[in-house]
Amino acid sequence: MQKFVIKGGKPLRGSVRIGGAKNAAVAILPAVLLSDEPCVIENLPEISDVTSILKALTSIGAEVKMLSKSSVSIDPRPAKSFTVTKDITKGMRASSYMLGALLSRCNRARVSPPGGCDFGVRPIDQHIKGFEALGAKVIIDNGMVYARAPKLMGASIYLDVVSVGATINIMLAATKAAGLTVIENAAKEPHIVDLANFLNSMGANIMGAGTGVIKIRGVSHLHGSNYSIIPDQIEAGTYMVAAAATGGDVTIENVTPKHLESIVAKLIEIGADVEEFDESIRVSMKSRPKKCNVKTMPHPGFPTDMQPQIAVLLALADGTSIVTEGVWDNRFRYVEQLSLMGADIQVDGKSAIITGVNHLNGAPVKAVDLRAGAAMIIAGLAATGETTVEEIDHIDRGYENLAEKFKSLGAHIERVDDFSEYKVIKNA
Repeated sequence: MQKFVIKGGKPLRGSVRIGGAKNAAVAILPAVLLSDEPCVIENLPEISDVTSILKALTSIGAEVKMLSKSSVSIDPRPAKSFTVTKDITKGMRASSYMLGALLSRCNRARVSPPGGCDFGVRPIDQHIKGFEALGAKVIIDNGMVYARAPKLMGASIYLDVVSVGATINIMLAATKAAGLTVIENAAKEPHIVDLANFLNSMGANIMGAGTGVIKIRGVSHLHGSNYSIIPDQIEAGTYMVAAAATGGDVTIENVTPKHLESIVAKLIEIGADVEEFDESIRVSMKSRPKKCNVKTMPHPGFPTDMQPQIAVLLALADGTSIVTEGVWDNRFRYVEQLSLMGADIQVDGKSAIITGVNHLNGAPVKAVDLRAGAAMIIAGLAATGETTVEEIDHIDRGYENLAEKFKSLGAHIERVDDFSEYKVIKNA
């Protein structure tokens, strides 16, 4: 198992380029199955979740050819199977999108339930509700989700809760369904819009993506497309918070500033200086962070995927802050790890009361999930002394070339196979 070894206490300085959005990529890649022709997808992030989706596409017969590290050509025409097994889906939440894509392509799909980060119960009942409204019968058989429909028909679907996954899956299933589908209480995240833009680039008829009501008029044919994925707002936000937590000065390039508005607002409230440009953002911090209350909400609210990272910054703030989780039930599992570094955090239900300390101390910690892993990296970079972060396979799911990017900003971070034999990180 690999680990990150970090020698902290050095402000990050310089510029870093953001890759393609993980959450958009893992929806757009399965969407290629709806096309009747090959597609080229560009600006793919180099992460394990993308590798897993490409493996799933290959497993059902699609022809996948990497054109570069960040672009791929996919020919869906040879794909014959409608089954994706557990050895492909384990550890990956987005495998559920293969259900909607295969149901649309084959009128049936058999997919092992998704894995991914453990935030408590993550049901797919809203996904199933949508499939059934479109005319599918869905059963759980021998640990597999099996959906089948003689013909998919447009329908009006009201989601009981705002669900990104259900919105995406229903969009995939409805794109080639006969008639009009209306999704109410739909998720509004940027990657929902990106998926709609990709499907429309192939000839789909989708309106309202990015609002609470999405209308999809089914089409019978989708042609190939050459499409570039949007920048990753969570990767960008992670480097923005890291700059502030280390008292640094970092320019984050290849971003869409509008997607980062809620993160920017909180960083300014905490005391960071933020400058926005057309496709970049500069974040610097010249003083100790200020206390701030944060509540995660569906987009355009503060993203749940940035909650652990902002908590690290508030753990160093002057005063007591409250972070409230408004999306997942069990997203404070990282608090125990952060406490090992000297953070003063008390969890009460869906809220964490964070009393800022003057500094964090390096310690051996674990990445208990993807974004918690990013938080541990930020904590290690801001801490005094040395931090080792284990179980970094979680981090690799969503961050490309993380060590190299932080090194380019002056960080002392190494990926090692065994920390009894890691290379000594020299002082600056």
